Amino acid sequence: MTVRTLLIGLDGATFTILDPLMEEGVMPFLEQFIAGGVRATLHSVVPPLTPPAWTTVMTGRSPGNHGVFDFFRFEFKRDGRYIRVVDARDVSCETIWSMVSRQGLKATALNFPLTSPPVPISGYLLPGWVPWRHLRLACHPADLYDKIKQLPGFDARELAMDMSLEGNAIEGCQNKEDYEDWIHLHIRRERQWFEIVRHLMTEDPCQLTAVLFDGIDKLQHFVWRFLDPACFPSSPSPWERKIRALCWDYFREIDHFLEELIGLAGPETHTVMVSDHGFSATEQIFYLNTWLEQNGYLTWADGAEPEQPGKLGLETMARRFYEVDWDRTSAYSPTPSGNGIYLSPDDSDCAPDDYLSSRQQLLEALERVTDPATGEPVIKRIWTREEAFPGKHMTLAPDLTLGLRDNGFVSILPSDEVLIPRVEPTGTHHPDGIFIAGGPDIRQGITAPALSIVDVAPTVLYTLGLPVPEDLEGRVAAEAFDRASLEARPVRVEGLTQPPSPLSGSTANSANEEDEAEVMQRLRALGYVE
Repeated sequence: MTVRTLLIGLDGATFTILDPLMEEGVMPFLEQFIAGGVRATLHSVVPPLTPPAWTTVMTGRSPGNHGVFDFFRFEFKRDGRYIRVVDARDVSCETIWSMVSRQGLKATALNFPLTSPPVPISGYLLPGWVPWRHLRLACHPADLYDKIKQLPGFDARELAMDMSLEGNAIEGCQNKEDYEDWIHLHIRRERQWFEIVRHLMTEDPCQLTAVLFDGIDKLQHFVWRFLDPACFPSSPSPWERKIRALCWDYFREIDHFLEELIGLAGPETHTVMVSDHGFSATEQIFYLNTWLEQNGYLTWADGAEPEQPGKLGLETMARRFYEVDWDRTSAYSPTPSGNGIYLSPDDSDCAPDDYLSSRQQLLEALERVTDPATGEPVIKRIWTREEAFPGKHMTLAPDLTLGLRDNGFVSILPSDEVLIPRVEPTGTHHPDGIFIAGGPDIRQGITAPALSIVDVAPTVLYTLGLPVPEDLEGRVAAEAFDRASLEARPVRVEGLTQPPSPLSGSTANSANEEDEAEVMQRLRALGYVE
């Protein structure tokens, strides 16, 4: 019997939304599947952000070891300050599809971030977060693009990234039509990924098939108030009911895709569904750099204009580094996405005792930040880099990482006030994602104790009958499997992962300015840069 596993990523999925949708009959297949399998909360990385979280799913390693902390990599050195968008070259650990390939099996991996430039595997790899012009070059093997472009409804611009399509969300959905267009775009985009994975599963099934549906995250950033029962008005307007119905149409499509793919995989296939993080509502904006400025940690250079309208790109973001008077600045937050604070090189490179002392003073000052209206703390948790990111790449991580009380992203822009209420609740990342499993040997109707996102890779390897490398940081979710199966097929922990293989294809060259701007456009649309 051929052992197969289907790994389905549902970016940003949370039981706080899925459960009501199942209760309302929007996702009947998912409800049935969960009833016949196992569900659990899946704790994400710190902070619960797409690049480090999915990289942890792919590698079974935490950010301190795989080296991805944000959408960007920052290097604060005495000779300058550098920033760039991360890609597969920044992932310093082996992925599960590479582990599977190395042991003689084949894998398909579709739409996962930080998989471009592609690493050669035995199977198929089509990365996510790729500008549509580079999609052909990002495919592995080289003829994959020619195969998928023949599929019904194929549209490279909608499948990948296109500024003209993503641009509607730059300032959030301002017009009613924008909401409708945004939802319809992601329904069409998910259909394309479904057609691709169904085609590959039919024509050349691999032992491991992994596909990521990422529209859930992108929708929830903007339509959270239509999805969350706690936010949806008790007496909605006709337009509000329409948008909610369209959101439900999206989830009905996802439910249909799940049913078809799991049915196509067959009853002997293990299915594992996970999200990189959950979602919740954020109702306030904490202007972190403004707070740092007001409290003497940050000083803008004379004549600086920190908020730069116009061209969006790394050049604009990097310019802000030079709008800081570093001789009079000891701490700075470069983007909202990581909720991180970097100490200036003069502080972080000073004597260890002095560094720890100054960092602790900043931490304690941040812990005292309260909401003037309620007196409650604005920040619920502050991690030092040693706490959040132990590992060989720890020194690349922020010195401090903040967890706001409503899980929101900070703002790095200047403001007259440090804390400002949002006009309406919007979706933000929550540390609790989802884990769902079904198939042979999986227990039925069980809600398991919470798992860690580092447990996904070992569990997937176990379902394929492969040993779990000793250097993976998680464990097999043994509570999801029946005892007889575990006794008959014990977990094997042996060997080590291998360094990532050399990158393939011409996409290993740096992206041009237009492609860079396209990535930045999407990041800004989703609120990860300002």
